[in-house]
Amino acid sequence: MRNTLDDPAILAARMREALGEGPVVALTGAGLSTDSGIPDYRGPDSPPRKPMTYQQFVGDAAFRRHYWARNHVGWRHMHRTLPNDGHRALAALEACGTLTGVITQNVDTLHDAAGSRRVIDLHGRYDRVICLACSEVISRERLADRLAALNPDFADGVPDVEIAPDADAVLASTEGFRVADCESCGGMLKPDIVYFGENVPKARVMEGYDLVDEAAALLVAGSSLTVFSGRRYVKRAVERGKPVVVLNRGTTRADDVATLTVDAGCSEVLTALAHAYTARSARVP
Repeated sequence: MRNTLDDPAILAARMREALGEGPVVALTGAGLSTDSGIPDYRGPDSPPRKPMTYQQFVGDAAFRRHYWARNHVGWRHMHRTLPNDGHRALAALEACGTLTGVITQNVDTLHDAAGSRRVIDLHGRYDRVICLACSEVISRERLADRLAALNPDFADGVPDVEIAPDADAVLASTEGFRVADCESCGGMLKPDIVYFGENVPKARVMEGYDLVDEAAALLVAGSSLTVFSGRRYVKRAVERGKPVVVLNRGTTRADDVATLTVDAGCSEVLTALAHAYTARSARVP
């Protein structure tokens, strides 16, 4: 049954009952970061989006130019975003020993900023760039300086834009934008983000499985679980008989297997959940 009550404390109490005493592992998606001003891909009020695929990026110089031009603008906005109460609640749950870690489908690094210690960045991180030829990894900030030098005043001349969840920005034209290559080998640079059509590195997948196997329950927060990269961990938990609680606005692809589904925003409910667990911990001698 999908729970849609308005009282976060009541919803949190039901979630706590379903999750048990823990340990719990969290799987998070874009819906967790909407309260930080980062839009999601598939929320009830999200506009249609068509993210660039890996094949488009590596196969067409025009696509790469278009991406880097948009990212050059969008990155600055993402860089200024801050964690919200949902991120802080998960960090608090980890600090009190209830949560063992976070598997996130987000690339915004806000779990780290909120104080979470064990985070698996399933789809990579927006603040890193990798060379597809020599595998050198550099910071996005370093690349920003190079792109700014190659394209002076480009970002400053762009009016207010719509920002996408992967630090992209919606721009009408990117003609004339100059793309930077790897300083070490001249190879193609790509954000250290798993694109649509690209596989999550196997070691990262297995690390996520280990977290699920170590936990007694799985909490999904802010994900519709449309893509298999995240949904595989729900499947793993269900196969091992572990309870799965899903907190998300709108339906998800795990509603039929979840122990409990809650149709609500993440920030208030996760804050109430953290209070429920920490209050219990304070009463235990």
